[in-house]
Amino acid sequence: MPSKEIPYKIYLEEGEMPKAWYNLRADMKNKPAPLLNPGTLQPLTAEELSPIFCEELVAQELDETTPFIEIPDEIRNFYKMYRPSPLVRAYCLEEKLQTPAKIYYKFEGNNTSGSHKLNSAIAQAYYAKKQGLKGVTTETGAGQWGTALSMACSYFDLDCKVYMVKVSYEQKPFRREVMRTYGASVVPSPSETTEVGKKILAEHPGTTGSLGCAISEAVEVATKNPGYRYVLGSVLNQVLLHQSVIGIEAHDAMKKYGIKPDMIIGCAGGGSNLGGLIAPFMGEKLRGEADYEFIAVEPASCPSFTRGTYAYDFCDTGMICPLAKMYTLGSSFIPSANHAGGLRFHGMSSTLSQLYHDGYLKAVSVEQTEVFKAAEQFARVEGILPAPESSHAIKVAIDEAQKCKETGEEKTILFGLTGTGYFDLVAYQKFNDGEMTDTIPTDEDIAASIARLPKVD
Repeated sequence: MPSKEIPYKIYLEEGEMPKAWYNLRADMKNKPAPLLNPGTLQPLTAEELSPIFCEELVAQELDETTPFIEIPDEIRNFYKMYRPSPLVRAYCLEEKLQTPAKIYYKFEGNNTSGSHKLNSAIAQAYYAKKQGLKGVTTETGAGQWGTALSMACSYFDLDCKVYMVKVSYEQKPFRREVMRTYGASVVPSPSETTEVGKKILAEHPGTTGSLGCAISEAVEVATKNPGYRYVLGSVLNQVLLHQSVIGIEAHDAMKKYGIKPDMIIGCAGGGSNLGGLIAPFMGEKLRGEADYEFIAVEPASCPSFTRGTYAYDFCDTGMICPLAKMYTLGSSFIPSANHAGGLRFHGMSSTLSQLYHDGYLKAVSVEQTEVFKAAEQFARVEGILPAPESSHAIKVAIDEAQKCKETGEEKTILFGLTGTGYFDLVAYQKFNDGEMTDTIPTDEDIAASIARLPKVD
């Protein structure tokens, strides 16, 4: 239930377990633009969203004034399985780099799903069960979200239908099998099982798929099957809300030990990890209580922040979902099949897009061979094989630490280590065998996709 009685700075119970999610939008002067009905181009109402999302999640999606929303006991009890997650100082990496910088990372890979995605998956499954639904549908790219949701649905005895981006379905069979082990059905997307999937295949024969394609199929199945709703692992306001537990814990731990980060770095695909990590720190910045530098790191092969357009766009390739105002490459944009580093969504969270547009954070894009070099360097000295997505943040954290070595500045760097890469070994194999290449979309590629943006005044 929403609560306005929880004061700022009191995020945690005894034992460091967050008792409320922090809604960053409550502190934003310029609120994110509302979702639009694709038919009327008017802001979507709760009634219009209810056939797609669970009722409680609709309320969270639309709430931009309540700063704290209490975490139900059932979710908090589940969180205790793996939360609070570790905040680690990378002493060995600092030594290897010979940098005066202090490097910290918030590690979200210490749960069965192997990533931060479980923080929102269990919340969304809980609300679906509470509403009395039969099951949920979703999409997944690299597979972390599908794995997390499969686990959450098995916990609450819900059916789970996952549409997995075809290239990831083929490259990451072991993560697919984890989902099936938890009871989920997994379909490579685009597929012949939905009308929108058939349409996409007809327009793009042989396509390796994208998150936008998979979203279209999952939404179609949810809306055509009574007792089902669609759930999403990133982008939406509700997901960033749930992921705020990451930043809350990091903020509290650093405060407890008298540490203040100068810069906070996160990988950016749809925005869930980055939004969750920066939430309480950004809140302080928005309220004028402290200042930080925020850096979003995205792949050069899917650069929605750094090369996208700030405009209303469909969240899915099939153009059946609501319109969101975001930095986007166009809903028809499909990343190169050789891109193995995740973060494949064509757009960015509306909340983060607004903050980026207002100058509160900056973004950089990096090529995947450099990302895997950083992943290898980190693994060899810190003992964790990082997820490719997380390794985008590692790459820039190392770059910033090297700058400190050159200038002599003793900056404190915090980055998000979103998960482990033990199911990403096909990508690591390609890197180790020298078969990994970089593909960067041309201006013409992006322009062709941007030209298809919906016309919204």
